[in-house]
Amino acid sequence: MKVAAIQMVSGASVQANLDSARRLLGEAAAAGAELAVLPEYFCLMAQGDRDKLAAREAFGQGPIQEFLAGAARELGLCVVGGTLPLAAGDDRRVRNASLVFSAQGERLARYDKIHLFKFDNGREHYDESRVIEGGGEPVAFELRARSGALWRVGLSVCYDLRFPELYRRLGADLLLVPSAFTAVTGEAHWDTLLRARAIENLAYVAAPAQGGTHDNGRRTWGHTMVVDPWGQVLAQRDTGEGVVLAQLDAQRLAGVRRQLPALEHRVL
Repeated sequence: MKVAAIQMVSGASVQANLDSARRLLGEAAAAGAELAVLPEYFCLMAQGDRDKLAAREAFGQGPIQEFLAGAARELGLCVVGGTLPLAAGDDRRVRNASLVFSAQGERLARYDKIHLFKFDNGREHYDESRVIEGGGEPVAFELRARSGALWRVGLSVCYDLRFPELYRRLGADLLLVPSAFTAVTGEAHWDTLLRARAIENLAYVAAPAQGGTHDNGRRTWGHTMVVDPWGQVLAQRDTGEGVVLAQLDAQRLAGVRRQLPALEHRVL
């Protein structure tokens, strides 16, 4: 199965971001991708936290969700909308949600980011809990490839990457990690964490990222990549928007798990 991890440098205009996403999804489809994954906040890298409130949509309706369903249907590929702001339990926060649409434009899954990022190094300050309501349930879905292979795909978002117990719960063949890592934390940990999640779960990992300097002045690390179950990086893009393509091999996955049956040896 060919997958496309899409790197973006999203800005403050939702429509401009959707236009860029549609063009990049088109490139992925033209290259033969069956699954295309957009990064976290693909639709809006806001000037401030409150901008997310203005752009939020009710689950099941709204222009961003219509865009994702329409692009999937028109291009004939499964599309994962990295994250978009959905209505939460109160008016002060949103859910940072990842939505999956089939090649027919039908919604297959929804995952709300569980772990909320907080960071303060004296120069940069982030606290997602101020405007985001965390989710509580791990989510995976099944995707039938054109080859006939059935893939179990696990959903996660950005800061979730630091919590390996989530990925154990998913029990997936392919782990998705749409992200907007900061330049500081990305340079230090991004590659190591992604390869670790692949190795310890004997699974493919596709991690589309925001990668560049945004309208709000924030710098994101980028380095979108696809990693195989042995921890080898199959494809990568450092910075700037673009499509990272990789071929996933179900036989390779089965072979690695057969040679090193670590998942069968779990005790705790």
